[in-house]
Amino acid sequence: MTPASFVNEFYPSFWWIPAGILAAALAIKLPSIIRLWTDPLLRAVGGLLLLACAVFVFVAPSTIAWVNRVTGVPNISGPWVYSLLTAFCGSCLLLIITWRNGLSDRSARTRSAMRWVLGTYAAVIAALWVLFALAEMPEERLRDLDTYYANTPYARELIVLYLLAHTTATLVTNALIWNWVRADGLDALLRWGLKFLGVGYALQLVFDAAKVTAVVSRWAGRNLDWLSTAVAPPLACLSAILIAVGFILPHAGQYLHDRRQVRDAVRELRPLYLLMKTVVGGGVPRVLRSAPELRLIRRETFIRDGLLSLARFVDEDLRRRSHDAALALGFPPDRAKALAAAVTVLDAADARSRGQERDTAGEADTTDLLRDIGAVSRALRQPDAVRAVREAATREEAAVPEGAAAAADADRAGTPTGGARPDAPAGGAR
Repeated sequence: MTPASFVNEFYPSFWWIPAGILAAALAIKLPSIIRLWTDPLLRAVGGLLLLACAVFVFVAPSTIAWVNRVTGVPNISGPWVYSLLTAFCGSCLLLIITWRNGLSDRSARTRSAMRWVLGTYAAVIAALWVLFALAEMPEERLRDLDTYYANTPYARELIVLYLLAHTTATLVTNALIWNWVRADGLDALLRWGLKFLGVGYALQLVFDAAKVTAVVSRWAGRNLDWLSTAVAPPLACLSAILIAVGFILPHAGQYLHDRRQVRDAVRELRPLYLLMKTVVGGGVPRVLRSAPELRLIRRETFIRDGLLSLARFVDEDLRRRSHDAALALGFPPDRAKALAAAVTVLDAADARSRGQERDTAGEADTTDLLRDIGAVSRALRQPDAVRAVREAATREEAAVPEGAAAAADADRAGTPTGGARPDAPAGGAR
């Protein structure tokens, strides 16, 4: 079976493949579009996917026959499909202009370009219907309308107009895309999305070349209809899929990146979360199909509530000694701080289980603990390091002589260890 005969064999159902892929892409994007409805670029991408899906639904032979039968007008599907395709091309051009220049760009040049696209393609769609009304196209053609009526007055102009509008939009869009790809400072996902778009629009140009060649061949009295019926359809399908991927990839990639970051943050807090469950009991109740962002917020809230309940049991002196011990063991300052906090939290949890409150004037300052719960939780994933720091801090406490400890206590009280006031004269003289 030759490639042409293969396409001819599957032509009736061929168009539903890209239609299904585009519909699936639209379904994937729909939750984001609804949730972020105020984002005009996201709405525009959704509109483009909807238009592209409509083109392939209405270009299928079964749909063409159904539209012709329902309206009672032979070949009315022709200008309808051409209008959808023209609207899709114009919308792509508008989106690329807005996407590249940014929503905040309201320069005269940008506004002029957008008005030109809107006005031109609206006029083209109107002209398509006027030419169809003037043309004599009585015989229904489900597959080869372009070439069959290539020499019919007004139908000829109708076909040429839609091909010209499609080719022009494709050329301009393709040039904008590849010029943008070469720009510096692009996000990797955006650059890959633009590359997919560029390849997709390059295939659109090959599609146009096949269609134009087939039509011009009819004008010359030759028959190259297979270019229009066997070569152009698979090019259109592959092009539409690549264009859909190009528009979706930057948005979907960023969405997946954000979701992965949230899930990683939830997993990162698991050690500290499990410790707080042993301290205060209970935990965050699991809710089926809850958003990861909500799980993260609830887990952070539960952990901070647990840490606040440990404020009366926190040993600030142990934290200081643990920090010094971690630095002495060669840990970097940030990691030493996290390890010291982990040692302090574990000690506070043990003290709370024994009901042993610290003899301090007030509750310890837990600001750092509440702020650095991610770092503390990561430190708890390294029990060997935490144990080493805790043992080193314990040895440091045991190594302090009793006299030195008494001197330190007296110094904090503002009185020398001998008991005499520093300002009193020797021998008790007045």
